[in-house]
Amino acid sequence: MIRPLKLKRNIKVKKENGKKDLSLMLLVVGLTLFGLLMVYNASIAEALRDFQDKYYYLKYQAGWAVLGLLLMFCLSFINYRIWGKLAPLMFLVNLILLVLVLIPGIGVEIKGARRWLDFGFSLFQPSELMKLNFSLYLSIWLVEKRPLSQFLLLLFLVLGLIILEPDMGTAVVVVAIGFLIYFVSGASLTKLMPLGLMGFLLGIGMILISPYRKQRLLTFLDPAQDPLGSSYHIRQVLIALGSGGMFGLGLGQSRQKYEYLPEATTDSIFAIIAEEIGFLGAFALIVCLFFIVYKGFQIAKQAPDIFGKLLAAGISTWIAFQALVNLGAMVALIPLTGMPLPFISYGGSSLVLILTGMGILLNISKYRIVNQVKLK
Repeated sequence: MIRPLKLKRNIKVKKENGKKDLSLMLLVVGLTLFGLLMVYNASIAEALRDFQDKYYYLKYQAGWAVLGLLLMFCLSFINYRIWGKLAPLMFLVNLILLVLVLIPGIGVEIKGARRWLDFGFSLFQPSELMKLNFSLYLSIWLVEKRPLSQFLLLLFLVLGLIILEPDMGTAVVVVAIGFLIYFVSGASLTKLMPLGLMGFLLGIGMILISPYRKQRLLTFLDPAQDPLGSSYHIRQVLIALGSGGMFGLGLGQSRQKYEYLPEATTDSIFAIIAEEIGFLGAFALIVCLFFIVYKGFQIAKQAPDIFGKLLAAGISTWIAFQALVNLGAMVALIPLTGMPLPFISYGGSSLVLILTGMGILLNISKYRIVNQVKLK
């Protein structure tokens, strides 16, 4: 039997073993199925144009969804403490994969970025895998207290490889995961706040020295400029959001999906959702995502050991921050960035890995503390 790595101090606990959070599982399954419906709705025009098959994107996404849900279900039965032993090896392999994508002839370049490896049947994005592996490794690594300098060295190693692709969206999520896990492990907020400010200024600097990132920032600050060029995407997003009104145009009735809205099945799928089911439907989706994140942090709070606590917090932060970045870009609160909406957007790597993370989170929920008494 695998024992807890390090129990919370000075408490006597009563643990509930064997009852995973059923409401969380049902909600994740429901959102995944809803995502399949919306991928189909958003992809019809593009699928007919490129593949003469309106079900093309749906068939691929359904295959990944089945795989992801099977993994989630299986992993919910596997004791999460096993991943603490496997985390160092998995992290090392992931670092090697991040190096491989940068090598010409091995990594696949799309739109100027090297983020993918071609396995023949599908493209795979190692930076998506790093969101999970970094959560796992950092959680086991921080079971014992670590100095801030060591944490920053580890964080910069991962960030450097991701930024070289370049993939700023994933880099931002990895930073959020890292800082949240380090904070939950007991780090002082007064030490992390200046680092957060420095990171923000560094991010601004990287935007200003990169022409396409700088253009995105300028477009964000002035969406009216170049309506048929740099600001076309965000203008079409806002048109879709406005067209939906309170109740939407109806499922399948989106007009923006007919080649007006770029990235309709991936980064911009929320705009299609809002257009078809309106403000109320889009708000209900946001509430569901919020509830998943809330349940995740509740599981972290009730975890029986430090590893479970840190890992649950890391997975929850991953989902929360990825959703915030996607939704923030869709409502023009932040510049547009390539970030899929969890459980909803088209993309096999993202969907399978998020569902894998949810399987681990569900297993942690089986061992939650249901009663604790502080010892004198």
